[in-house]
Amino acid sequence: MRIHVATDHAGLEFSQQLQQHLRDRGLEVIDHGPEEYDALDDYPSFCINAAVGVARDERDGVEALGVVFGGSGNGEQMAANKVEGIRAALVWNESTAQLAREHNNANVISIGARQHEVADAIRFIDLFIDTPFPGDERHVRRIGQLGEYERTGTIAGKQVDRP
Repeated sequence: MRIHVATDHAGLEFSQQLQQHLRDRGLEVIDHGPEEYDALDDYPSFCINAAVGVARDERDGVEALGVVFGGSGNGEQMAANKVEGIRAALVWNESTAQLAREHNNANVISIGARQHEVADAIRFIDLFIDTPFPGDERHVRRIGQLGEYERTGTIAGKQVDRP
């Protein structure tokens, strides 16, 4: 499995430790940056590139997930979710990591590096990676509705309000 990773300056140390952990697990890691600490860096390009990598791999039949970090994880999740086909979830404990996969088939998770110890974040990520999407009909239907709205602005043929 391929794991796309991105961060901002607040999550750089987390990212480096996580990447080594994932490689030790035998996973292929793609680092979308940044390469060095810069307190003024802009996370959107890093996180969007990671999300594009996941979406592209999924399209090409390559098993892939993504992990993005930031101070809170909120902005990084928002950036990743701008990419069509990405379902990024903010994860803050074991339950949210597992449910992101089981109920939402999330393909990217976001974690706040200033909110957690590295060992906790690694535990959340391992659980996320190791939890399969069971494919329950209700969850597949809801995920399909999100994708339909993303592509067409409608859900089940019904016009949905847009900004």
